[in-house]
Amino acid sequence: MSEVTDILTEEFEVLKLELIAKYDELGMRSSGKWADGLEVVVSENKASIKGYEYTQQLETGRAPGKQPPSEAIEQWIKDKGIASRIEGKISISSLAFLIARKIGREGWKRQEHGGVDLINQVVTPERIQKILDRISDIYVVNFTNDLINVLQAA
Repeated sequence: MSEVTDILTEEFEVLKLELIAKYDELGMRSSGKWADGLEVVVSENKASIKGYEYTQQLETGRAPGKQPPSEAIEQWIKDKGIASRIEGKISISSLAFLIARKIGREGWKRQEHGGVDLINQVVTPERIQKILDRISDIYVVNFTNDLINVLQAA
């Protein structure tokens, strides 16, 4: 691995941990599947954090339109401990369908359920600049060393 790749790996692993900490701080955890699914992917001079498709909904909510899958909401009902509170009143599948239908009609506003800007609170311009500064220092040193070697050879 190159020095740049090492720095990117280190910085993006820290970003991942910070995202998970903010996720927990905002009270967004139910199953933990989202946090467990985050993956840092680093190749030469490139890095990213991959996660589940619903990450955007965690960040901004969901616009009205297509109804989400009831199965995912059923799992959420179980993970949040709601199932034990509704026992004998309504089935989990019925409640999940009603929630999915309402989300499909009205959308889901993230700010009403634990906050907004999960990612934007962690991945800030200042944080990105810090990573760029660390990487650019390596390029400056390497360029300077290469220039010195060329001048000494001349």
